[in-house]
Amino acid sequence: MSITLLPQCGDLPLSAPSPVAMPLGLPHAATRVHAVERPDGVETGVWECSPGRWRRQIMQAEFCHFIQGRCRFIPDDGEAIDIRAGDALFFPANSTGVWEVTETVRKSYVLWPD
Repeated sequence: MSITLLPQCGDLPLSAPSPVAMPLGLPHAATRVHAVERPDGVETGVWECSPGRWRRQIMQAEFCHFIQGRCRFIPDDGEAIDIRAGDALFFPANSTGVWEVTETVRKSYVLWPD
């Protein structure tokens, strides 16, 4: 087993902005990321997103810890979840719903392969 270190997640340099795949209205959110894919298929990294609303695209199981910002996730089959810096979430595989980012968010995350 190898150890993956993401140093200073709040200040880690990220990629250039890329628009979300399935925006729902304006403004169109854009994401930035620093991702590390391990040989065992696990991906870990830091992800940031500007304000906007869109459908969740990640279908793998995901654990994430929010470092900054505010948002809401509205599961297709449940109640809205308000999220702010300091919160952590676990999404089971195939979790679907809508993201609503009101203040740029940054999170560290881990995705498990199918």
